[in-house]
Amino acid sequence: MSKRREISNPITEGINPRTRHLDRRSTLEIIESISEEDEKVARAVARQKRDIAKVVDLIVGRLLGGGRLFLVGAGTSGRLGVMEAAECPPTFGTKPGLIQGIIAGGNKALRRSIEGAEDSPREAEEALSKQGLGKKDVVIGIAASGATPFVLRALTYAKKRGSLRVLITCNPVNSRLADITIPLIVGPEVVSGSTRMKAGTATKMVLNMLTTTSMIRLGKTYGNLMVEVQPKSKKLKNRAIRIVMQVLGIDDKKANELLKKSRWDVKASLLMGVKNITYQKAKKRLTKCGGFLREALERE
Repeated sequence: MSKRREISNPITEGINPRTRHLDRRSTLEIIESISEEDEKVARAVARQKRDIAKVVDLIVGRLLGGGRLFLVGAGTSGRLGVMEAAECPPTFGTKPGLIQGIIAGGNKALRRSIEGAEDSPREAEEALSKQGLGKKDVVIGIAASGATPFVLRALTYAKKRGSLRVLITCNPVNSRLADITIPLIVGPEVVSGSTRMKAGTATKMVLNMLTTTSMIRLGKTYGNLMVEVQPKSKKLKNRAIRIVMQVLGIDDKKANELLKKSRWDVKASLLMGVKNITYQKAKKRLTKCGGFLREALERE
């Protein structure tokens, strides 16, 4: 199949023969059809695990060097990127500017579809230009078709600026605009062309892998515990308390007292509890260890 045909007839726009008569099926049969198709998503993602790991290592290197991560897309793809970026500060304690989502049509497109926004590529370049995109940064283009003009312009501009470029797509394309392309071949959708379904699920899984693994590699967790959680709500404060209780083997009252002394800094609380040191000394120790709690705990 030629490149021209891949773009004009993407798999994501194909007719799924297994769901051709979907409207004749019962409610349970429709649910079963969707479930059967969804089973293919994890396998499609697993086939790309080596390239996903390669991208993570590259992201970590760039972030350690002072770079940022931009997730760029239109429609469903753009919303997934913005959502992923928004979840990182409360989960991993990242600064809002470190991981950013850029969607065609801007914030209005998060709540409602803005038809034609994906065909306005100049907006993508303008958004990245305002951020002062540079060689340290990473731009991940998200496009189920692999040919969304908004995303392609973002990658074109990123190439011009020397940024690392990644394309996440659900079609077998190999874009010259990307350093690495991650094709998630999930096949035609249950409802033809509705890429919010299998394509969206596969994309969400990969974005989760990229951000979560990068944050783990950057010392944002201790084991599988969210030790840089930002406890700005009752739920998150309770989570912080449970983490301190679990690691230190203390009751909730002592954990709460320790967290108050550390200004609700979970990492500092754990160091203070294990090493019996002040908040100031705990913060200094963490800084010397690059923020890695395990190293700070194990260092004499």
